[in-house]
Parts: sequence; structure tokens; C-alpha cells
Amino acid sequence: MAAYTTYRALKQALIDADYPATKEQLIETALRNGADEMTLKALRAVPPVDYHSFAEVEASVEIREEDPELEAALKAERRRLHTHPGLSERTKDVPPPNPIVEELGENRGS
Repeated sequence: MAAYTTYRALKQALIDADYPATKEQLIETALRNGADEMTLKALRAVPPVDYHSFAEVEASVEIREEDPELEAALKAERRRLHTHPGLSERTKDVPPPNPIVEELGENRGS
């Protein structure tokens, strides 16, 4: 079973976290704030690096929401905000460059 949480539960668990923080410090903060077991499991599953903001933690945790459209939007945003070096970046939502603009330049008077 994959470790996941909701955005709201993660935000509440880390509401008073001091950044930068290690994985262990984040788990301690979540325990202190009374996080549920799924949120703790999700935090235990993140890579052991220093996190400099809530956004970095959010990008490392698997987040599931009840609304499938909201979940898809969150996943797309997390792929764009990929911050951890050494992890795959091929899943980013980056549009391919326009071949005409690439060859002729951006400002051609059109």
C-alpha cells in the first residue's frame, strides 16, 4: 500500500514547521501536531534530504484528494516544481519548443 496523504492533512501537520528541516524534524513536528497515521507514513516515505519550504515537502509527498480533477492539477503542479536533484525530471509538464520560433527567432515582425 502506497503512503499518501491529503494536502489539508499535510498542511495541518506541518503548520508550525521551521525550515530548513530534515526528514526527522518534519516527522517530529507532525507527531507534535497530532498528524494521522497516513500522513506520518507519507512523511516517512520522503527522501532523506533537507527541505527548505513546505512546497518542497509537498512535492516529495504523494498527495491524493477526493476530487480527481483537483488531484490531476496538483500532480501537474508538482511535476513543474520538481526541486530535488538526482530524481527524474522527464515527467515535467514542459511544452516542447516551437520549431519555427527556434529556427527563425521569436520576433520576426509578425
